[in-house]
Amino acid sequence: MIAGDAFRDQPVLRGRRVRLEPLDLAVLEPYWRMLQDPEGRRLTGTHAQFTREQVEQWLRTRQDQTDRADWAVVDAATGDFLGEVVVNDLDADNGSAGFRIALGGPHVYGRGIGTEATRLAVDHVLDEVRLHRLELQVYAHNPRARRVYEKCGFLLEGRRRDALLWDGARYDVLDMAILATDRRPWH
Repeated sequence: MIAGDAFRDQPVLRGRRVRLEPLDLAVLEPYWRMLQDPEGRRLTGTHAQFTREQVEQWLRTRQDQTDRADWAVVDAATGDFLGEVVVNDLDADNGSAGFRIALGGPHVYGRGIGTEATRLAVDHVLDEVRLHRLELQVYAHNPRARRVYEKCGFLLEGRRRDALLWDGARYDVLDMAILATDRRPWH
């Protein structure tokens, strides 16, 4: 069993090109822009609209959450905000949690940023926090994200047909997960 406050001490995770830093108010401007990006909203199926005040309040409270991890993905060389990585929905009794990543817009896509950030989070969550399972959902109309998850060891577990309605079209949701006992291709 995992402690209910498993993410109380959220470290900075360092990769070759990116760092995952605890998400906070310092990234308000680029975070706000990320949430407004139409392509990012489509790829993540985000229908909700947030006010700037809601986003500011959200960022203020991230460090108070000990049952989840919210990281800013930043460029290791420049410190520029590139996106977010989130581990949430902790099920401490079963040693599992949810995973999501959102990148800051088309200027970040296709550069390997998502792959490196995902690998950093997966290694931390499975090796340091000692979770057994990390799961996610990706939309079928986002094959680039699915490929990243596959490169990071996530396996397809199921498909929920027509689960997302976006601009009048329906899309499947793919359920994927990685277990602590699964092979991680980058190791």
